[in-house]
Amino acid sequence: MKFDFLPQLPSSNLDDRTFDDLVEECMMRIPRYCPEWTDHNLSDPGITLIELFAWLTDQMLLRFNQVPRKNYVAFLELLGIRLQPPAPAHTELTFYLSSDLPEAYTIPTGTEVSTIRTETTPAITFSTDSPLIIGKPRLQHFLTAQTVEDIPQSLRERLSNVWTRQSNGFWTGGEQAVFSEQPQAGNCFYLVINSDDSLDGNVIEVTIQGAAATPTGIDPNHPPRTWEAWDGQDWQPVLMKESDDQTRGFSFYEINQQGGNPAQGADVRLHLPQSWPVTTFTAYRGRWLRCCYTSPEESQEGYSRPPKITGLAVRSIGGTVRASHSTLLQEERLGISNGTPGQTFQLQAPPVLARREDEYIIVTPPGGLPQTWNEVRDFADSTPQDRHYVIDSLTGSVQFGPLIREPGQIQRQTKVRSRIQQPKLDETIAQPSDIENALEHQYGAVPPKGAEIRILAYRTGGGKEGNVQVGSLQFLKSAVPYVTSVTNYKPAINGADAESLEQAVIKAPRILRTRDRAVTAEDFEVLTQQAGAGAIARVRCLPALANTQAGTVSLLVVPQANTDNLIEGIAPTQFALSPALQDQILQYLDDRKLLGVQIRLLEPDYVGVSVQTEVILEPTYENPLARAEILRNLRIALYKYLNPLTGGTEGKGWPFGRPVYPSDIIALMQQTPGVRYLGQVLLFPIRKQGDTWRRQPSPEQIIDPGTQGLICSWFDANLRSSHDIQISTR
Repeated sequence: MKFDFLPQLPSSNLDDRTFDDLVEECMMRIPRYCPEWTDHNLSDPGITLIELFAWLTDQMLLRFNQVPRKNYVAFLELLGIRLQPPAPAHTELTFYLSSDLPEAYTIPTGTEVSTIRTETTPAITFSTDSPLIIGKPRLQHFLTAQTVEDIPQSLRERLSNVWTRQSNGFWTGGEQAVFSEQPQAGNCFYLVINSDDSLDGNVIEVTIQGAAATPTGIDPNHPPRTWEAWDGQDWQPVLMKESDDQTRGFSFYEINQQGGNPAQGADVRLHLPQSWPVTTFTAYRGRWLRCCYTSPEESQEGYSRPPKITGLAVRSIGGTVRASHSTLLQEERLGISNGTPGQTFQLQAPPVLARREDEYIIVTPPGGLPQTWNEVRDFADSTPQDRHYVIDSLTGSVQFGPLIREPGQIQRQTKVRSRIQQPKLDETIAQPSDIENALEHQYGAVPPKGAEIRILAYRTGGGKEGNVQVGSLQFLKSAVPYVTSVTNYKPAINGADAESLEQAVIKAPRILRTRDRAVTAEDFEVLTQQAGAGAIARVRCLPALANTQAGTVSLLVVPQANTDNLIEGIAPTQFALSPALQDQILQYLDDRKLLGVQIRLLEPDYVGVSVQTEVILEPTYENPLARAEILRNLRIALYKYLNPLTGGTEGKGWPFGRPVYPSDIIALMQQTPGVRYLGQVLLFPIRKQGDTWRRQPSPEQIIDPGTQGLICSWFDANLRSSHDIQISTR
C-alpha cells in the first residue's frame, strides 16, 4: 500500500561504520570476553575470523543503508513526525509619531519594518503581531508622598483647589514642590493618568514647567531619581536613557544655560510597559506613574532643596508593540477543487509559521456560501463530514481528506482470525458483499468539485538570521501616516532554523518514551523543547529541593540564538526568555502534565568570563598579518568555548553548573597552530547585579556559576567583557 498522504521526509545514513571500524570494535572487546586470548597478530586465525565477519557485516550495512533506511524514514512518517519549520525571532518595535494627534491612532497588525539591504545581504523583515493603539492620555491626579511604597497609602493631592486645567490640557497654578521641604531619599510623587483608549506600550511625554531660579544642588547629568510605572504586579522602570529627561532631574540646567525660562517647559519621555492597566490605590483610580528620589551613589549629589514646578501635561507620541520575523500574506488563492479525495495544493511562500486564529482556509462551493475549514494535525480522528485539512509547515503543502482503500484479502484474513480466536463473537465469516462495502474509508470531507479554495492569511519567515541586533530595524516597508521613525531597542531573540532529518531521528525515540505526557524529568525536558517549536536550544529539569513547594516542576530554559558568527560572542540578553515564548511553553505543557502539577520556567544564572593572558608564538609567525589572524582565531575560539550553545569540550553547550578552570583555557588555546607558550591565565567573572552587569576588578582562580548557572562570554567595550590577549614572539 502507498500512503501518499503522509509527510515525505528525506533519507539519511543510518549506520556509517566502515570495515576498519568494525574490526577495531571487535578487537577492543577481546580483553573483556576472551581475556586468555593474547595473540592478536594478523596471522592469528581468530583475527582472520574477525576480519571475515567484519566484511560480512559491512556488506549487510551497505544494504541496510539503502532499503532499510527508507523503511526507517517511512516509520517516522507513520508516527506522523514532520520536520519543524523555522522559528521566528521576536522583538519589540517602537514607533514615533510626528506629533500628538487630536484622537487615538492605530497602527495595524502586519505593519512591516526591515533592516537595511546591502549588496551581499537581503533585508530582514519583521511584522507587528497585534495592532498598536496610541491613545489620548489625560492627567487626573498629582499626588505626593513622603516615603515610597509598593502599594501607595499615604498620598496628598496637589491638583484640587490649587491648579486649574487649561484648554490645551495643561494643569497650571502656583509653585508645587515635588519632594518635601527637606528632600530625603524615598520622597516621591505620583501621576495618575486616565484615557478612553488603551495606553499599553505607549510612549508618552510628560511636559513639566519649572519655577525660575530654583537650583536643586544635584549633578544634572546624574540625577538621583527614577521614573516607574505600575504594570499591575510591580513597578517597572520607564525612563530608557538619561537624555530622555530634558528637565535634567527638574534642574532645567540646559534651559538655564541657554538663557531660557524653565516656565516654558521641558519634556520627559517615558516608554510605558506592554501592560499598563487601570488600578485603584486608596481612593484614586487610573494608570499610575511615579518619580522617586533615590539614595545618591558615591558619585552623585543629592537634592539640597526641593524642585518646584508650575505646570504639568501629558501626551502620547508613539508606542511599542511586539513583532516577529515574518511576512504576512493575505487572500491567497490556492486553486479549484476537482472533487477527488486527497487533493493537495501548494502555498506560494513556504515555510509557513504557526497559524493564528485568523489564519485559515475558506472553501466556496459553486453558487454556495463560503465555508470555514479547520486545520488538524492529521486525519486519524476525522470523519467524512469534518471539514479538515493538513498543512506541512516546511514545504507549504496543503492536503484535504484522503480516501483509504484496503485490500479485501486483508479483511478476509482478519475475519478468519477473529473467528478462530473468538468463535462466540463471530460465528460466521462475512460474505464477500459485506467485505466489499467496507473496503474504503474517507478521512475528512472533500471540497465539492468546482469549489474555490483560498487561504485567508498566513505568515512566512523565521530562522536564525532574524536574531538581529539593537537598532537594526529602522525602515518601514510601506509608508504609515504620521509615523516618522521606528526602531528596536531590544535585540531579536528565539529565532531558529528548520529542523533537520538527523534531529527528527533523535527526537523519535523520545516521542515514543514520553507518549506526549509529562511525568518524569526527561518527559518535561523533551516536551518543553517540542513546545518551543525549534526556539528552545536546551532544557534542564531541576531536581526537587527541600525549599521547593511540593508539586512544582522547575525548568531551566535556554532559547536558541544565532551561532553562525561568534566574532563578538553572544550576550546573555540574547538568551532572554520572552513572555510570548513562556506562554507558548506553559500552554503546551498544561495539556500534558499531571493534574495539580505547577510549572516554573526559569532562566539560568548566566556568569560571564573575561580571559586575560599572554601568548608566545613560534618564531616563524613574525608576519603582522599572521599575528592578527592568530589573535582573531584565539578570541573566536574562546567565545565559542565559553558559550551556552556551542561551548564545552563536546561543543554542545557549556554544561549546567560546571566551573571554569585556567587549565580549560590553556588546553583550548594550545590547540591553535602557531602557539608556543602561554603566560599566566587570569579569569575575571562578570555577574549581573540588579539590572546591570559588572566586571569584577580582581581575577578568580575558579569561576563557579552555581548549580543553576551557565558560563558565557561576549564583547562589550563599556563593560570590558572581551578577552585581553597579548601576543609576542620572544
